[in-house]
Amino acid sequence: MPARREAEASPIAITGATGALGGGVAARLAAAGVAQRLIVRDRAKAPQLDLAEVVVSPGYDDRAAMTAALRGCETLFFVSGRESAKRVEEHRSVVDAAVAAEVERIVYTSFVGAAPHATFTLARDHYATEQYIAASGRSYTFLRDGFYTEMLPLMVSSEGVIAGPGGTGAFAPVSRDDVADVAALVLRDAAHAGKTYALTGPAAITFVEAAAILTRVLGRPITYEEETIDEAYASRASYGAPAFEVDAWVSTYTSIALGEMATVSGDTRALLGRPADSVDEVLRRTAPR
Repeated sequence: MPARREAEASPIAITGATGALGGGVAARLAAAGVAQRLIVRDRAKAPQLDLAEVVVSPGYDDRAAMTAALRGCETLFFVSGRESAKRVEEHRSVVDAAVAAEVERIVYTSFVGAAPHATFTLARDHYATEQYIAASGRSYTFLRDGFYTEMLPLMVSSEGVIAGPGGTGAFAPVSRDDVADVAALVLRDAAHAGKTYALTGPAAITFVEAAAILTRVLGRPITYEEETIDEAYASRASYGAPAFEVDAWVSTYTSIALGEMATVSGDTRALLGRPADSVDEVLRRTAPR
């Protein structure tokens, strides 16, 4: 019996399709002729893609709606939810919905520093989610993404300063495009089941080196200024953000200072068959001038 064409197979469910990563993965799958089901909060914001149906679900915490949205899909691309004090609870809701809908495999976007006692608070959420998925009985693949290179310009103040308690620690930023390329590949091949991949850029850099790269790319001086932890909390107090979010912002720097994001993995290159994009390449392609 001939194999089904991908367009005729069970659609791959994609969450976060209105975002940069989920949308990028959906576009790549559409270009490859893969049937998809885009699960979104706002239908009007969903990308218009061939072989992609759009289903509205109010949020990750609406288990009934998510279960209905996932029925008939064998594979789920689960983009981690936006930062929330109840993020792990919301993630568990999605996993429970996937089990109820009889989804066979979950590909989850985790974080390269995921660990139960990670300094970066959100990395603990990712680890807890990984554990819940692994215990669900579903097949899984975890994509432990590094810090997104595209986020670097957003860390620069209007005065041209990156400030935080990052010390001389290093991190290996990865491009969203590389992560999207890997995800699109992994979603189409069940041979990646049970695997955990660390997706990083090709080299680790310090904040001083990041500032130097930004200076070259943006054509204006960018510097890094070290803060104490107390100074970091004080300098971010004016944003009026909830405590969990400020903790995440500050612990991004302290985890880097402690070397918890210094991993340089060969997984990106091995999976894509080409070098991972460098920080310079990504910023020259994406950074606002």
